[in-house]
Amino acid sequence: MILPKLALTTTAVTEVAADAVIVGVIQEGDRVGLAPGAEAVDAAFGGELLAVLGTLGATGKPDEVVKVPTMGRMTARMVVAAGLGKPDPDGTVTAEQVRRAAGAAARDLCGVSRAVTTLSTVDLQAAVEGTVLGAYTFDTYKSENKNGAVSRVDLAAPADGTARQHRATLKAATAIAEAVAAARDLINTPPNDLYPASFAERAAAMGKAAGLEVEILDEKALRKGGYGGILGVGGGSTRPPRLVRMRYRGPKARTKVALVGKGITFDTGGISIKPATHMEEMTSDMSGAAAIVATTVLAARLGYPLEIVATVPMAENMPSGAAYRPGDVLTMYGGKTVEVLNTDAEGRLILADAIVRAAEDGPDYLVETSTLTGAQIVSLGRRTAGIMGSDELRDRVAQLARATGEGGWPMPLPEELRGDLDSKLADLANVTGHRWGSMLAAGIFLKEFVPEDLPWVHIDVAGPAYNNGSPWGYTGKGGTGVPVRTLAALLADIAEHG
Repeated sequence: MILPKLALTTTAVTEVAADAVIVGVIQEGDRVGLAPGAEAVDAAFGGELLAVLGTLGATGKPDEVVKVPTMGRMTARMVVAAGLGKPDPDGTVTAEQVRRAAGAAARDLCGVSRAVTTLSTVDLQAAVEGTVLGAYTFDTYKSENKNGAVSRVDLAAPADGTARQHRATLKAATAIAEAVAAARDLINTPPNDLYPASFAERAAAMGKAAGLEVEILDEKALRKGGYGGILGVGGGSTRPPRLVRMRYRGPKARTKVALVGKGITFDTGGISIKPATHMEEMTSDMSGAAAIVATTVLAARLGYPLEIVATVPMAENMPSGAAYRPGDVLTMYGGKTVEVLNTDAEGRLILADAIVRAAEDGPDYLVETSTLTGAQIVSLGRRTAGIMGSDELRDRVAQLARATGEGGWPMPLPEELRGDLDSKLADLANVTGHRWGSMLAAGIFLKEFVPEDLPWVHIDVAGPAYNNGSPWGYTGKGGTGVPVRTLAALLADIAEHG
């Protein structure tokens, strides 16, 4: 990954030895207005910066970036005006508006060595996250034409708060953004290099570097342990499955949180093979696992006063003579049996094994995330996760997801859909046999493996985890790292409130 170096500055932004000064602009009806922090820059233009921007067609709308040469009026050679959109009725802008504007500006600064931003005076944490993630570049496989992403960004210190508080915010926000970037790196790594064994090794290396306890179960250990779902799904590949367990014990931890993430390193659909169109995007079917690995490492880096155990199943779903078939019955970890009606509903099978194992640790909460259903995209689009589970925890997570800017919406688990998962051969089937409420039915399937008294949540990020469209805000093409920031906010909330 390529990420910029960040530093706080109390030097006037017009005097910082930077190539560009980033300011925020807002939509004010038919005009453009300046966000807080841009006063010195405006003064350098004799109070005419808005007039110049208006002449260049600036509107202040989200994702808009307009560049103005300074013509020697300040140390930097150009001003970069980043659109924040319309402020709230009371004149304030949200953290997500700042995050998105900072990301758009960072994406537009290719070829710029150093910049200074005033967006940090509006919301320091949001400016840090947006800057880091907007500047993120994955160029591991580029042989030439490396992207010249901005290498350093100075952040104007906010007027409120102390220098110590600002440094703490910078440290935490940088750690969170780098965790998202780490998840993006895993997602963007092609499946010929990221397969169950190599993914497990990378997760272990990340975990051990952060001081975590790490255990890897190979195919022999999985067979001995009775992990029928993971073995069934992974049986068609020449690259056998893995189960990674990562444990973090924080200082004075009173609450234990189980984290589970789906790690299908490539999903052909198996015997129920997918259409060829866009199948290359199925390299992202391990996004849930990437988010869980990155979040567990982040928890150690930030020192959350929690005990966290991540259980991450990894498999490659391939068609072959050894692949599991529609009509097979799998005995899952813990003893329940599942009739396979569709081998492309594989994620819930490996997750069921992992959920049962995670619950054996006696956690206070169980949090699982996965690119589980195409129905999530049909229902909620590509930017809004579907969140299911225990009512109170589900709503808590959905609220935090929206607060972080990642987005999420609470969804029900209707009792009437459970009967559609009945099987004539086994305890239940892996799909309903119809497409109505498919996202919810997948959540209901997972619920069957969660102890009744355990608060749990399922976050379906099939759409939000991967951007196959144009870049926007701080989100480039490819893996997004969603829902790392939501998970981080949840862990912080649990650490504070239980």
